[in-house]
Amino acid sequence: MRPMSKLQTLRWPLLALILLLAWDASGLDLWAMRLVGDAQGFAWRDLWVTKSLIHEGGRLVSYAAMIFIVAVNLLPRLLPALSRRERTWWLLTTLVCLALISLIKRASLTSCPWDLTEFGGAAQYVSHWAWGQRDGGGGHCFPSGHASAAFAYLAGAWALARAYPRAARAWGVTVVVLGVIYGLGQMVRGAHYPSHTMWTGWLCWAATVLAAQAGPWRLRRAAAAG
Repeated sequence: MRPMSKLQTLRWPLLALILLLAWDASGLDLWAMRLVGDAQGFAWRDLWVTKSLIHEGGRLVSYAAMIFIVAVNLLPRLLPALSRRERTWWLLTTLVCLALISLIKRASLTSCPWDLTEFGGAAQYVSHWAWGQRDGGGGHCFPSGHASAAFAYLAGAWALARAYPRAARAWGVTVVVLGVIYGLGQMVRGAHYPSHTMWTGWLCWAATVLAAQAGPWRLRRAAAAG
């Protein structure tokens, strides 16, 4: 079988980008938030299941995953069939994804849904595409940093694909499921619009796909994982 071209590898991220842009243009973000919030705020904001289990617990899962990836690099016998390049690529790509979301979030002027006046805050809704335009809130809410506690770890599905294909599939499915759970948890709390989670997922996916195709760091059979 001939290896997939870079254009073929990128076709799914590009299609997802088109759908994501369509969501942004639809105005469905506010519609979704109005389903779970009102002038009194968000009833699920401080519940144990959303604040402690999903939000705080999600951070702990992220820390555990990073410790595991670092341990795989320091103790190769944990996953002996992985090459040094695969282990190093896994760690570096994960760190790049985490840094990417953090940097965009730091520069963003977009505030969280719970900051909007219609949900009891002081901000006005401004699209995250309105660069440089302040909304009257605290900003720094786009994209979803909490969703990156899952989606930033997508690289494991690529790094494990050659030597441990079953583990690669399990890792990828787990990351996506957790990312969706984290995103929904933050949405019902009023912390993020759905698009904030979608953009985090897309950015981490696109960065991982590009990293798997990057020159000397190109992974063998990376296309099978993405």
